[in-house]
Amino acid sequence: MWPDLSYIFHSIFGSEPDNVFSIIKTFGFFLVLAFMASASLLYLEFKRKEAEGKIKGRLEHIIIYKPLDWNEILIQSFINFILFFKLAYIFFHFAEFKSDPAAIVFSTKGHLPLGIIAFVISIAWLYYNMNKQEDKEIKRKDVFVYPHQRIYDITLVAALYGILGSKLFSILENLGSFIKDPLGELFSGSGLTIYGGLILAFIMVYRYVDKKGIRPIHMMDVAAPCMMIGYCVGRMGCHFSGDGDWGIVNELSKPAWFIFPDSWWAYAYPHNVLNEGLAIEGCHWKYCHQLVPKVFPTALYEVLLAGLITLILWLLRTWIPRAGVLFFIYCILNGVERFFIEFIRVNPRYPFFSYNLSQAQIIALFLIATGITGAIIYWKKNIRD
Repeated sequence: MWPDLSYIFHSIFGSEPDNVFSIIKTFGFFLVLAFMASASLLYLEFKRKEAEGKIKGRLEHIIIYKPLDWNEILIQSFINFILFFKLAYIFFHFAEFKSDPAAIVFSTKGHLPLGIIAFVISIAWLYYNMNKQEDKEIKRKDVFVYPHQRIYDITLVAALYGILGSKLFSILENLGSFIKDPLGELFSGSGLTIYGGLILAFIMVYRYVDKKGIRPIHMMDVAAPCMMIGYCVGRMGCHFSGDGDWGIVNELSKPAWFIFPDSWWAYAYPHNVLNEGLAIEGCHWKYCHQLVPKVFPTALYEVLLAGLITLILWLLRTWIPRAGVLFFIYCILNGVERFFIEFIRVNPRYPFFSYNLSQAQIIALFLIATGITGAIIYWKKNIRD
């Protein structure tokens, strides 16, 4: 496993791990890749839908020049305060930051004197520039904005609310740990529940595109393969970092029909980022534990299944002319995949009627039901434009 970039470089170049590159965590790296992959498919689908005339741009009266005012001066000065407050602390305590970057970034730790100095200098400099301004009027211009030109904004909304939703659902799933240490759990860089991120990001992106005049029903179809490829790449981060999204203990003999490598059947997740399991003999690095006995590598299974579902949705997107149906097929496939994979995953269980299911399984059942219902309704509606 590769908890961070230093372990990846060790595998490729043989360099000693736990060096300066350890500040780039593997899961975070793949999270960025997940949003980039989603944005790439989103761009391609927007261009296709625009060419078909199913989604359209609109004329907007945008601000092209705005003179400095006290609101902007204070906001920018506060941002500079935070930057120098944190960066100075990181510079003087780099070993602590290297160990757990998220814990430092999302904490109250910082270098107050340099933060204040940056704040004061920023106010003085921006105030000086405000008084030098000759043009005091706001200038606007009519600009025609196409949907594909909103990729950055949509991705930003999805990323912010996706991470927030993932954290909130993780807190609900691990309420006991949150009650014991609310701030630690809230600002920890670990503990993200993918379904929570998908649900909240979907709601907020839906609101955004509706506000911008993009028909949500077509946006839902556009988003289906994009969300699935993001899920696929995100799960790669889970597997390669060994972040705990593994399965139950698997001491079964590999069956004859299983043609894949032994590590795909049962895996020890050596050097996992949680440092769980038994110590690896002779290892002197920061991450020196592996699971004994081995477990099902469920994150790897989800990478393969999510990749297959992405391919299916990508092929179906031009074969199904009725708007909305593709999105609800995504709901069905996503729900089925997650429901069954949860049977061999390690997760808290809750009573659901006469069964004990995980939070993800309960959500998956609602996704499947929503998908079946929605697909039937929108197939009958036969919306094409």
